[in-house]
Amino acid sequence: MKSDNKIIIVEPSPMVSAGLAQYFDDTRQLSVVSQLDSVDRLEEKLAAYNPEILIINPLLTAYGDGSLTKLLRDYPGMVTVALVTSYVDKNILKQFKDVIEMNDNKQKVVSKIFSLLSDTSSTQEKNENVELSNREIDVLVALAKGMTNKEISDKLFISVHTVITHRKNIIRKTGIKSVSGLTVYALLNNLVDESEIYEV
Repeated sequence: MKSDNKIIIVEPSPMVSAGLAQYFDDTRQLSVVSQLDSVDRLEEKLAAYNPEILIINPLLTAYGDGSLTKLLRDYPGMVTVALVTSYVDKNILKQFKDVIEMNDNKQKVVSKIFSLLSDTSSTQEKNENVELSNREIDVLVALAKGMTNKEISDKLFISVHTVITHRKNIIRKTGIKSVSGLTVYALLNNLVDESEIYEV
């Protein structure tokens, strides 16, 4: 875990935002680098600080043109946490790594953040140590492009059984089970271009 993990808080209520920031004041390894009351200047702040953690009121992400979701995709190493101050639909909360609620005490909030940071660093280490064979990379790229096992088998002139074996090896090595997760992995490792992907 880094010695100084940067946090950005995006919350319309200055009182809630200041109260949450105070939780991290005397906590070593965590520092709040920016507090915003809307998403208007978020892109600028993310570019300036490249924070490890973004704590944001999910109501700010629930409405709009989807540009926020696209923006967050540009920071795959950043952990996004929902700061829930009122009722929020469960489907909206699914896009966040964790949730901070109004009645969470300081110890609970800080331990959630540390837990998320340690999960992220171990996942990054695991992904950095991954070595896929050339054939596994071929299969991964085809998967990222939305191809089925049969289509991959035809394209690479291998049996469907062999495609499935390669897929199992890719999952075992990367620790990523979903096709969408593997697609993101392929994008992050420059194995495939975003324009080649049908669905991300």
